[in-house]
Amino acid sequence: MTETAALSKVLHIWENEKTHAQKAYQKSIDIFERTATALYELLRKKETAESLYEDYLQQSTPIDKIREQAVYIENLNQQVMRLQHEVQQARNEMENKHERLSDVHVEVKKFEKIIEHRQEASTAMIKKNEKESMDEISIRQYVSQITGE
Repeated sequence: MTETAALSKVLHIWENEKTHAQKAYQKSIDIFERTATALYELLRKKETAESLYEDYLQQSTPIDKIREQAVYIENLNQQVMRLQHEVQQARNEMENKHERLSDVHVEVKKFEKIIEHRQEASTAMIKKNEKESMDEISIRQYVSQITGE
């Protein structure tokens, strides 16, 4: 039983680690979603700006207005590139956290199985000892009946 008590302590440590890994994974998901949403919104802005730029080119719009729109689009392009990099970093972080969570989950399951098997073995040993004791008592009773008669 002391073996399972020690293993239970180790299991408890792994369960705590699993809880921390779950929280870290959820936090990385939230960061990824926020960053990806920001990228999506920025891409929509860029699409609208490019559409407006095309409209300006089709119409007789002053060159300053066209140039201003082109600079704005270039600024958006730089922001998109920066955000794409941030999204990729957030995705990588999220994947790393998920992998860590999976590893910890495997360790928890492993210790749960070890404890379960040791408890089953202990229960089987107790039942075997009880059966042997009952057999011995039965034999003594039988012998005492035979010798007593």
